[in-house]
Amino acid sequence: MLPKTMRAWCARAYGGPEVLDLRELPLRPPGPGEVLMRVEATTVSSADRRIRALDVPRGMGPILRAVFGITRPRNPVLGAEFTGIVAAVGAGVARFREGDAVIGFPGARMGGHAEFARMPAKGRLVPRPASMPLEAAAALAFGGSTARHFLRRAGLRAGERVLVIGASGTVGSALVQLARLAGARVTGMTSAPNLALVAALGAEPRDYHAAPLPPSGEAWDVIADPAGALDWARAQALLAEGGRYLAINAGLGAMLARNRGGRRILAGPAEERLDDLEALAGLADTGAFRPLIDRILPFDALPEAHARADSGRKRGSVVVLGAPYLTA
Repeated sequence: MLPKTMRAWCARAYGGPEVLDLRELPLRPPGPGEVLMRVEATTVSSADRRIRALDVPRGMGPILRAVFGITRPRNPVLGAEFTGIVAAVGAGVARFREGDAVIGFPGARMGGHAEFARMPAKGRLVPRPASMPLEAAAALAFGGSTARHFLRRAGLRAGERVLVIGASGTVGSALVQLARLAGARVTGMTSAPNLALVAALGAEPRDYHAAPLPPSGEAWDVIADPAGALDWARAQALLAEGGRYLAINAGLGAMLARNRGGRRILAGPAEERLDDLEALAGLADTGAFRPLIDRILPFDALPEAHARADSGRKRGSVVVLGAPYLTA
């Protein structure tokens, strides 16, 4: 039997981790076509922390306030990705049944930072491979989906040279792995403590501080910049003819920028697609892709996870385990 309430972390305003409150919320059963899941683990992604803090690229503040809420998040329960167990299904749902282990990617709809999460059965929801550890399943969707979106837009080809700036982050580490799987030659820029980690992912590692930018004599077919380290003018000087700059953390100016001299800038929000989640789950099941985990924290320490995400020093995803749950 489902409980009548659930605990959830709610953002009462825009701001630091201190705006998060643990509240008791009503828990309604799933409606027609819906699936209700008990959350076993979630993450605090860059999307979560940016929405909580309204820390957005230049020019995007008014747009994102209109989308997510003027004075506070319209949906106070953040959480763009999670893994859990199906607790109940609504009428007409045949794809999942009670007890199924799943991976959910609500994305911009949020909702994963709670004891239970609800999603459409036809949404971005896939079976969790039995081979996947809980923390890896929780961290599969956001970084991997973002990386797949931008590499798809770039039309990456085998043998091309790819530079990933911020290669030890959630999105950066996914970019390194997926570009390598596509047959690209990948160089990953990171800080000195993370060089061995980036090398283990399959990239040639380079230290930010030893060489803040690659020498101008090098030319890259694709520069992926989840760190927001470059602007379009600087990126152009590093691109080969026909090169593509993936402005993943782009402001309004980058979205409006024009392509120059046969070189292209690709910016804008990443698509959130079911087929990407399915592909990532398949790759993870075979061991070809593994989400990078920074640390694992308990449910009651979720504000600490936000603080870690704010620090800019995390390596991969900060995973938060679901709240203890009793069926009685």
